[in-house]
Amino acid sequence: MKNILIIATGGTIACSDKGDGLTPSYNIDELLSYIPNVSKTCNISGKSIMNVDSSNMNPSRWIHIAETIYENYDEYDGFVITHGTDTMAYTSAALTYMLKGLNKPVIITGAQYSIEQFGSDASQNLSDAIMFAMQDISGVFIVFDGKLISGTRAIKVKTRSFDAFESVNFPYIATIKHGKISYNHEVINYYLKHNRTIEFNNKLCEKILVLKLFPGIDPHIFDYIKNNYKGVIVESFGIGGIPFENFDITSKIKELVDSNIAVVVTTQCMEEGVDFDIYEVGKKLAQSKIIYAKDMNTEALVPKLMWALGKCNNINEVKNLVEKPFNGDISTNDKYLGHLKMA
Repeated sequence: MKNILIIATGGTIACSDKGDGLTPSYNIDELLSYIPNVSKTCNISGKSIMNVDSSNMNPSRWIHIAETIYENYDEYDGFVITHGTDTMAYTSAALTYMLKGLNKPVIITGAQYSIEQFGSDASQNLSDAIMFAMQDISGVFIVFDGKLISGTRAIKVKTRSFDAFESVNFPYIATIKHGKISYNHEVINYYLKHNRTIEFNNKLCEKILVLKLFPGIDPHIFDYIKNNYKGVIVESFGIGGIPFENFDITSKIKELVDSNIAVVVTTQCMEEGVDFDIYEVGKKLAQSKIIYAKDMNTEALVPKLMWALGKCNNINEVKNLVEKPFNGDISTNDKYLGHLKMA
């Protein structure tokens, strides 16, 4: 029987309503009491390291979660993290970058409804997560609504429905139904266990901003960014459209780059990513030190940029780190397979 560690951080799955609305309150033993049969399949231990609504998740708490995994790494075969859904995708990506060389499964799960509510998805998600934590796979994953999603590809797309998460620009790695796992053979070989040594990186630069462009945005916001941040993720229009006439954003972006600010350009669209080779303005930006997000999602870009800026100050090195595929976070010409090798 495998040894599984459940790390509780709070979230809706562990909430109770005592009259003032839902608030995290259940401990691990109470959560497991809803799925008593699981204890027959593995040895489960638990650590409650925080009890927060996931809207209060932050980089220092990401580090605490990663540190807990790292400190207990040799004692367990797999890990399950219970987490609120609202920022779960950010946390899964952050753990991917902070725990390079994982050779065991780290499964993050949660629920749309509290485990105490009738008809909740909490018990099933928790049971499925423990099942995947017992498998011979490696990396950080989200398990939700019977789907195994790469930790850098998940996006929450629904606020109430059970199928709240999608795997964007990447297929589901596996599905589970009635305890039976079906792997996607197109990608699963790249998530099987390998001989790797785990490395824990706890340096994250929090001085970044995500800026969503909109028609008529005041370019002077970029002056504020230049004086207060080390990096910015710009969510452009469509395939990489950025205003360059009377609301000239392109010039402001170049000013940021010249000031040694890391500028990542991504898209507001969920699928297919950016491509600077389509429009003239994009080609001009691509020739500078702009960081090209390709088909990464913002939930992964935020911790990846923090991680890259935490590792080095040289913008060329930061650009190389962010643009380099890491555990399947960026697609290549080989579709899903060529980019899955460890960075």
